[in-house]
Amino acid sequence: MTTPAWRDPALPAADRVADLLSRMTLEEKTAQLYGVWVGADAEGGEVAPLQGEMSRVTDWDGLIAYGLGQLTRSFGTAPVDAAAGARALAAAQRRIAAAGRFGIPALAHEECLAGFTAWGATAYPVPPAWGASFDPELVEEMGRRIGADLRSVGVHQGLAPVLDVARDLRWGRVEETIGEDPYLVGTVGAAYVRGLESAGVVATLKHFAGYAGSAGARNLAPVRAGVRELADIVLPPFELALREGGARSVMAAYTETDGVPASADPELLTHLLREEWGFTGTVVADYFAVAFLRTLHRVAATKTEAAHVALAAGIDVELPTVDCYGSDLVAAVRTGDVPASLVDRAARRVLLQKCELGLLDEDFTPEHEGPVDLDPPGNRALARRLAEESVILLANPTGLLPLSPAARIAVVGPRAADPLAMLGCYSFPSHVLPHHPDVPLGIEIPTVLESLRAELPDTEVKFAEGCGVSDPDTSGFAEAVALATDADVCVAVLGDRAGLFGRGTSGEGCDVADLELPGVQAGLLDALIATGTPVVLVLLTGRPYALGRWETQLGASVQAFFPGEEGGTAVAGVLSGRVNPSGRLPLSVPRDPGGQPWTYLQPPLGLPSEVSALDPTPLFPFGHGLSYTSFAWGEFSGTEPVEIGTDGVYDLALSVRNTGERAGAEVVQLYLHDPVASVTRPEVRLIGYRRLELAPGEERRVSFRFHADLASFTGRSGSRIVEPGALELRLGPSSAEVRHTAQVTLTGPVRLVGPDRVLRCETADARVAPAG
Repeated sequence: MTTPAWRDPALPAADRVADLLSRMTLEEKTAQLYGVWVGADAEGGEVAPLQGEMSRVTDWDGLIAYGLGQLTRSFGTAPVDAAAGARALAAAQRRIAAAGRFGIPALAHEECLAGFTAWGATAYPVPPAWGASFDPELVEEMGRRIGADLRSVGVHQGLAPVLDVARDLRWGRVEETIGEDPYLVGTVGAAYVRGLESAGVVATLKHFAGYAGSAGARNLAPVRAGVRELADIVLPPFELALREGGARSVMAAYTETDGVPASADPELLTHLLREEWGFTGTVVADYFAVAFLRTLHRVAATKTEAAHVALAAGIDVELPTVDCYGSDLVAAVRTGDVPASLVDRAARRVLLQKCELGLLDEDFTPEHEGPVDLDPPGNRALARRLAEESVILLANPTGLLPLSPAARIAVVGPRAADPLAMLGCYSFPSHVLPHHPDVPLGIEIPTVLESLRAELPDTEVKFAEGCGVSDPDTSGFAEAVALATDADVCVAVLGDRAGLFGRGTSGEGCDVADLELPGVQAGLLDALIATGTPVVLVLLTGRPYALGRWETQLGASVQAFFPGEEGGTAVAGVLSGRVNPSGRLPLSVPRDPGGQPWTYLQPPLGLPSEVSALDPTPLFPFGHGLSYTSFAWGEFSGTEPVEIGTDGVYDLALSVRNTGERAGAEVVQLYLHDPVASVTRPEVRLIGYRRLELAPGEERRVSFRFHADLASFTGRSGSRIVEPGALELRLGPSSAEVRHTAQVTLTGPVRLVGPDRVLRCETADARVAPAG
């Protein structure tokens, strides 16, 4: 029997898919364009749909008779042992392959924002912690490990990373963003993508595009961003992750911008993404977003119209389950109301991806034998290292930290003894286990209290909760105050509880009116400070909170963004001094709880002025972070003004030496200041950085290659340009502190640049031999 061309792995994927499409009926093509939300049972048997009315399937065998595009979250819906889940997923794949004429399995996807969202899987730090590390290489290794875990149980696609640039810190999903700067988000996000894709897992970029700019910080609210905000702040991280990371999927955002929903926008999903950027992968809908075109956005009157609008815009796959892309769509194509070419276009993209993944090969097998460990020691070690690199020492004015082992320590606060204080809302214990209160966490998560006692075994450490995270009860204040009064130092561990849709203080749908600490935690902190005992504030949060009220009253302050399963150990290590803090703020810490939205990317009118009583200057700026050692910034190469063309390159370098008595990391940050331009520009913006690990006395020379493309912006015509004129390249340890400045003048004509422009400032460092 002759093997059909579509089964021949020696042929190009495009030829195989073309042959397959020529053999498929309309029903079979359409079946590739949607997923079904399923869950694996605890015994590893059959797969059954579990989620809500929209995802309830009453005729599983009838549904898969023509094939199936995707299986949605068979691990991320309910707690299931990993090995049993792998067996259940394999069983489902066998049924799907056996049901259809062509034996094509489904593509299985899962959430993996801060680790594989599955019971018993490693819970890594959330994305702001990745940004705080300023360590893309470490984030790439995390992505690689997450990808390997996904593949080990039969999952092909991960719905991560989130590349939204934080625009309003009140938004609940700030905990999912890498930070407030597009260069940091893009470089760190691309590293995660490289890691995930290197493991053979399709990375899905979220949320394309503008989602984080929703009005009033309300989830799914309209986005009122201008053309330049979209082009110069929102879109660059996606470009980086596609060009440098090789992401093979993009998820359209829920939101609408200037009246056009992203899921219905061919300019965004087809013209820009595919025709300008050259993207060839799949575009998937955010969950129920195709239906929302009818029910929320009201740009379609029927399910068929919603399907037509979404397909025409460029949505290839309806997730999480079939609603608009099913039998009604088939009927509309047969009557000519929806062009068959739209179904063919989407099916071709889906099948090309399945071909790349080996799902069209005759020898494909879904089987995964043997035990599965989704939280092995190597994962935990990596989670701990990333957590340690991400903890930020905000202030330490009197040297109270590290804590003295001889001190009597009072640990107070609602986040000190709760393991869930370490996790964001997309970690499995926070995301799913609230619906299964009798199921254990599935992973070990040491608390700050446990970890501090382990760090200082001979130190007296007493604990009082003081209050809850968000409830108004202050009855616990008295015990906490008494404990602090009798101690030499008080460690106040405050912060967020991650949750979904208002069930937490941070997370999806947990938007807030201002940046005051949740509940009565601010009152508790006031009471602790009033005792006169020195107070160390430790924040375990998904967003920054306003701390100006206590600027001169705290002995020290530490910020950790949901640092994952090893976060308690990392924070305690910083408090004890075992870990030298090296995190830098990916999000500014505001002084006052109002006056938002604000990020550091402000043109002159966004800065403090005499015409407004509101001063938006943050208490701690983007890029800020302290260390227990000291660094000297030495010889700098950029002391003389230079001229380069609008297509030119300029290299600058400086030396950094650890002048303290212990190893530490300095993060050298390069910012661009454009004094005069044809449109207003941010006062400064990050264009490069280098993390330097230095032993005591060690000196390294770090170099930056500035290309004129890095000064490009969207001009008045709507095109991206590089303008001639004077620039300043500013080097410093934060966005607000300048250590060195290089004067660079761009000469020549205005130059148009496109998607092939230089996106990254290349950096390197080398050890400087000691003198003599």
